Amino acid sequence: MYLEILTPGKKVFAGNIKLLRVLGTKGSFEVLNNHAPIISTLDDGYVKVVTGENEIVRYEIIGGGGVIQVLKNNIIVLAESLTKVS
Repeated sequence: MYLEILTPGKKVFAGNIKLLRVLGTKGSFEVLNNHAPIISTLDDGYVKVVTGENEIVRYEIIGGGGVIQVLKNNIIVLAESLTKVS
């Protein structure tokens, strides 16, 4: 799967991943390979990315939530404000 995480000011992440976990407005969910198409709003909270090299990268959406689109193993996350968490 290919993921792009974008804020109004920059591209935060772009690359191949194995798993994405986000906090939707109706609860958290994971996106795996061949996930059904979906568009959802996101609440402020943590985003977990497992890269193609099995590295775990975490971000936090702060102050405004966001939107996710999943279509044909391409994922776009748009967030007003997002920071990397160590």
